[in-house]
Amino acid sequence: MCTAATYKTNDFYFGRTLDYESSYGEEIVIMPRNFPLNFVNMGRIATHYAVIGTAHVAQDYPLFYDAANEKGLAMAGLNFVGNAFYRDDIDGRDNVAQFEFIPWILCQCANVTEARTLIEKINITKTQFSPQMPSGQLHWIIADKNDCIVVESVKEGIKVYDDPVGVLTNNPPFDMQMFRLNDFRGLSPKQPENTFSDKLDLTSYSRGMGAMGLPGDL
Repeated sequence: MCTAATYKTNDFYFGRTLDYESSYGEEIVIMPRNFPLNFVNMGRIATHYAVIGTAHVAQDYPLFYDAANEKGLAMAGLNFVGNAFYRDDIDGRDNVAQFEFIPWILCQCANVTEARTLIEKINITKTQFSPQMPSGQLHWIIADKNDCIVVESVKEGIKVYDDPVGVLTNNPPFDMQMFRLNDFRGLSPKQPENTFSDKLDLTSYSRGMGAMGLPGDL
């Protein structure tokens, strides 16, 4: 399962796993400020913020899985199969194809606030990059050092969620992911106490048992 996560100390970090069983030809791609971007419906942007990320390059176009721009705004797409829904072009909206969404945001926005403004006008379309490359069913995390959001294009429309935990994984929808955190509200970094029964002498048998119930705990 792919997962994207943010981490802030004195600096800001953004990363993701790419949990596929095979490669699709992805590589580290640097998109300079003067690399011309031609959008299906939104014209040409000749100069923009520089971007670095993981992408599959087809026909000299970077199909980004995830990326960050020179201003420190980062973005990643994660699998959202069965829930993602893209539309035909809508008059009066910024019609951006699914494969264009990451460069559309990162080439123009310096932070999450500016990204929110662009997203208010967006319609993510189902236009394919090519007949051999159908649109990926994704939802996206967008983050900077101060803010984090999740964007989902579903049948009800474009949904934008505040992401206070700075994490996104694949399905289910983000509001359900946040609800499932209730299952782990008892976790603690401290060693657990025996609250199961005072008639039994139960002891911890490994370190990290404060995270009992969380996948990956020791």
